[in-house]
Amino acid sequence: MKYPQLNSSLFERNRKKVMKCLQPNSLVVIHSNDQMHRNGDQYFPFRQSSDLFYLTGIDQEKTILTLCPNHPNKDLREILFIIESNEKIAVWEGHKYTKDEADKTSGIKTIKYITEFNTIFRDLAINADSIFLNLNENPKFKSETLSADERFVEKIKKEFPAHELERLAPLMKHLRMKKDTEEIELMKEACNITAKAFDRILKFVKPGVTEYEVEAEITHAFLWNKATGHAYPPIIASGKSACVLHYIENNKICKDGDLLLMDFGAEYANYAADCTRTIPVNGKFTPRQKECYEAVLRVMKKAISWLTPGTTINRVNERVEKLLQEEHIKLGLYTQEDVEKQDEKNPLVKKYYPHGTCHFIGLDVHDVGERTNVLEDGMVLTCEPGIYIREENIGIRIENDVIVNLKPIDLMEHIPREVDEIEKLMASK
Repeated sequence: MKYPQLNSSLFERNRKKVMKCLQPNSLVVIHSNDQMHRNGDQYFPFRQSSDLFYLTGIDQEKTILTLCPNHPNKDLREILFIIESNEKIAVWEGHKYTKDEADKTSGIKTIKYITEFNTIFRDLAINADSIFLNLNENPKFKSETLSADERFVEKIKKEFPAHELERLAPLMKHLRMKKDTEEIELMKEACNITAKAFDRILKFVKPGVTEYEVEAEITHAFLWNKATGHAYPPIIASGKSACVLHYIENNKICKDGDLLLMDFGAEYANYAADCTRTIPVNGKFTPRQKECYEAVLRVMKKAISWLTPGTTINRVNERVEKLLQEEHIKLGLYTQEDVEKQDEKNPLVKKYYPHGTCHFIGLDVHDVGERTNVLEDGMVLTCEPGIYIREENIGIRIENDVIVNLKPIDLMEHIPREVDEIEKLMASK
């Protein structure tokens, strides 16, 4: 890991929150992510399970956490199982956590080697009535590959068929949605690193550079400033490509007169930033580009002010679509008469704005939380209105990360977004 060691108090508090939510005589089991095969004898870069990291701070494969708060032996109420290193592992793979290091990182006193798990787990299970298992319950995603936690379900069903199996995901979702002060600080650092990358881009972009060269500049800034890397595959989209919402080819030449839409964010200590900025490749917006850009910016500023406790993402989306509809009419994309005649199931506003305005962000760039969840103080969301006019080669999106509050706190307020500011900075290179 590139970031300094975090204070274990964050993870200790998180475990206490989970245990307060459990019914008596419960056992929680959470596995680390697997090392995923890439090709030949190579793995993809390892990324820890967000839930396991949230509860332990451990950034290493082949790790298991168990929580059994009512176990008669106090030493077995919190156990962290880790790899036992040896000379061969040290030579070929490098350093692994020692027991002392795992204790210091997580705040867990009982550290065992993973080879001891089966024997100890039997003791834990016999002293528990219900077992909470941690499965991915993202409504929009289901991997074709079974995770370690999913494989463990089959083992439990065979060995302990009389136990009640419970879902941990709803508890983790509830707890992770609202960010702790230390989590906010980590997200601020991710945003600050993202800001440094944007500053670098403004001094680099000009007609003739390629989208992948822009991506390389961002990557350089991220790694130079201790980010793990990108929180998600970056979108570097010039010209018509900016109207493709999840464009990640990043292989076109940035042409004079085109806009460049960049959706990118650093990952720092496993916490994500998610930023989008749209700039003119030649450093100067055309009158039409400026007109469209400022329409999106007006909507964004208003939408940020709506990210307050008590509302929902669905309600914010409805209000944003009404504002954008007004802006679309001003821009001449359609008329009020067209709106009155439109198909209600296929509103005109969605032709030029096909996505939503917000999503939760934290340990995952699309973090736990649904559009129907009532917002609370301390949650963090993106705010990202846009406009996409294919026939004019105009794709614009502006996105910041915002803390829900009576007065919403914009974590990316310092990243330039005004037309004059962007043009001035691009002219100064």
